[in-house]
Amino acid sequence: MSAPDLSDPVQRAAYQRELRAVAWPIRVMGVGLAFAGLIVAVLQRTRFPGIPSVIPLVLVALGALHMLAGIAIRTKYHAKRMKGETTWSDTP
Repeated sequence: MSAPDLSDPVQRAAYQRELRAVAWPIRVMGVGLAFAGLIVAVLQRTRFPGIPSVIPLVLVALGALHMLAGIAIRTKYHAKRMKGETTWSDTP
């Protein structure tokens, strides 16, 4: 597959939609884990003081790792796509 022509507004919009879909579940999971960490931290401070402090930290850290993994996958996909080396089915 050839690289998209980013000077054409129609092709640029199509490529933006394509790039937005790459690693979408991984990035959404990252946001969800970070949000869950926030909720657990608030619950620990307000209603359940017995929750260990490490649990919210672990959830936020896992969320950050998922986000970084999603960013890395998207960046790698973009680099390969600009060279014309890959299609959607080639991505991990």
